[in-house]
Amino acid sequence: MSINEKFIINLQGKSFVTYEGLLDLAHQKGLKSIAVELIQLPTQENNMTAICKATATTENGIYTDIGDASPQSVNSSIAPHIIRMASTRAKARVLRDLTNVGMTAIEEISLDENINDGVDNYIANAEDPPTKRQIETIKKLAEELNTNVNYEELTKRTAGTLISKMLGEIKRP
Repeated sequence: MSINEKFIINLQGKSFVTYEGLLDLAHQKGLKSIAVELIQLPTQENNMTAICKATATTENGIYTDIGDASPQSVNSSIAPHIIRMASTRAKARVLRDLTNVGMTAIEEISLDENINDGVDNYIANAEDPPTKRQIETIKKLAEELNTNVNYEELTKRTAGTLISKMLGEIKRP
């Protein structure tokens, strides 16, 4: 059992799995249930950070993990949906444990952040043309959303923002 390639997204040379792919693989591995508990409501005192705990159950065991989201950790289009994003992140994390997938889920990251290895400075090259992988990802997402994209004016930065918005349209946490 492995993740179907259609569930892998490449951004700036790094591969990420989608929540949908993790859920698909978890069902292949006998997922019986997945439940989410809101542990922390977002308030001014906690910088609007929501924390959720997800529990996944199979015949072989129970898996638990947490996920968080705040306006600082999500794209601006997702900011109004902090609780749902924390839930999605918690579920993605627990499904990664259940399926033994070490690859980070795309929903776990903020696409505005530096997603390279922490050393490369993506922002410094933000006005460069988009990478081949960004274009490939945008094409896949545009096809799924049945929309047209003008590729001529894209930069690395605008391509990253576009990918984030398109994922928000598809995933709706």
